[in-house]
Amino acid sequence: MSYQALYRVWRPRTFADVVGQEPIIRTLKNAIMQDKFSHAYLFSGPRGTGKTSAAKIFAKTINCEHAPIEEACNECAACRGIQDGSIADVIEIDAASNNGVEQIRDIRDKVKYAPSAVKYKVYIIDEVHMLSIGAFNALLKTLEEPPKHVVFILATTEPHKIPLTIISRCQRFDFKRINQQAMVNRMQEILEKEQITVSTDAVESVALAAEGGMRDALSLLDQAISYSEDSVELEDVLAVTGAVSQDRLTQIIRACARQDVQTALEQVDLLIQDGKDPGRFVFDLIYYLRDLLMFQSAPGMENILERVLVDDNFKQLAEEVDGAWIREAIVELNRCQQEIKWANSPKVFVEIAILHIADQSAPAANVEVEAVQQLTRKISQLEQELKQLKQQSQTAAAPVEQPKRPARTGSKNSYRIPFERIRQVLSEATKDELKLVAEHWASFMDALKRQSAPAHATILNSKPRAASQNALIIGFKYEIHCSLALEHKDTIESLLAERIGHQVTVIPIPEANWTELREDFLKNQKQQDSDEDTKQEEDPIISEARKLVGDDLLEIRE
Repeated sequence: MSYQALYRVWRPRTFADVVGQEPIIRTLKNAIMQDKFSHAYLFSGPRGTGKTSAAKIFAKTINCEHAPIEEACNECAACRGIQDGSIADVIEIDAASNNGVEQIRDIRDKVKYAPSAVKYKVYIIDEVHMLSIGAFNALLKTLEEPPKHVVFILATTEPHKIPLTIISRCQRFDFKRINQQAMVNRMQEILEKEQITVSTDAVESVALAAEGGMRDALSLLDQAISYSEDSVELEDVLAVTGAVSQDRLTQIIRACARQDVQTALEQVDLLIQDGKDPGRFVFDLIYYLRDLLMFQSAPGMENILERVLVDDNFKQLAEEVDGAWIREAIVELNRCQQEIKWANSPKVFVEIAILHIADQSAPAANVEVEAVQQLTRKISQLEQELKQLKQQSQTAAAPVEQPKRPARTGSKNSYRIPFERIRQVLSEATKDELKLVAEHWASFMDALKRQSAPAHATILNSKPRAASQNALIIGFKYEIHCSLALEHKDTIESLLAERIGHQVTVIPIPEANWTELREDFLKNQKQQDSDEDTKQEEDPIISEARKLVGDDLLEIRE
């Protein structure tokens, strides 16, 4: 078989070829140049990020005939022998299939022998976390004090499974996921040398699908090249990876945000019919929304976006939708992702999730918020007018003494407080009724916000003050809010009745008037109770004498 996969042909042969791990490579180069490299290294990180490649390059560089140098020459007998595997002093071991105590004891017995062809004997143990406990214990002493001519390089994708006693005896380097731009640059360099035509969108899509692994990226690119005919386009990559294009994701999210359920469901149905995996589709949606939320929060930090290319459609969508709606959509999709793992019909759960997302009040960012802003401006304007009227009344020539309970006749927006009605409610009010309203107040406010944003805005800062079986007194900060609340009286009362189980009449009152009225009511109530107690306790003879002579002439003795 003459053909070799791209990832094999273009496996890094020098440190410069290792993409996206610059701090690690720089440290290793400096250690080699200064002849201060360690006897044991631990390379950990996700798959396909260059761990074993860096280990083999390190082995070549320290054994190069021109050492110490930063890069292996790849021309001397030592470099060529290590590269093609003909030199037995560089040993690569797969711990997944050689994880027993016997294999490690064999290594321990052979390390004492000097290398036969090069200066250093290098043991590269891949997937070292697969070793058994006994094997780790057998390796421990050798790893701590190996001969001067031996270097151990341990590579793993799961460092948490390695005993701490092993980790503490190694210099640890954590390989990170390769960023998208670095992978794109490397693939374009390879494609140019291979003289293969691949569109920029296709290369970027491959980089996204690889999730930070260069080997995975080259494997997917290889598949896309085999799938396509002349040149590789975005559609070829999407067909190979099973991913959904960003334009399609944008259409679906926009349809959900605008509560266009039909369009959203039609797009989902087309994707499933095209053979897209429902689980992968939900995964792509979650990351798309994540990037959308990050872009809204920090537009200048495009480098934190993981799976989205910032284009005009993406920017426009970021302006349309509300951040709270995006967060709720991500939660719903995450729930769907868990459910479809065990479902026989994952498409059904995806469609239900889309319905839930579209049913949320997504247009709050442009419709309801606008209504609330208009209402807020109206309230501010009315408050300003009220303030001006009060100033005008204060500058009047001769202030007329006002009665204790003035009749409220001012501007057309003034509110006439029904004092007698409120006193009647206070006389019938109970703590249980007020407690019932308080328990359901939060859910009532949420329901009111969903049904009518203007109504919700009018009573946003109000508070239930007293409640009887038939009426509820609500305190407001300003008088004008009382008038505005009454414009939505029917909506407020109907939703409140749904929550507490019976109909009540809402009676607004400004907080200042409520405080004064409540104090007067309690004072009168206390006086009435005191008089009643006096009448009940007084002797009938004394009462009769009081009527005959009056309090001034009456003298009571024991």
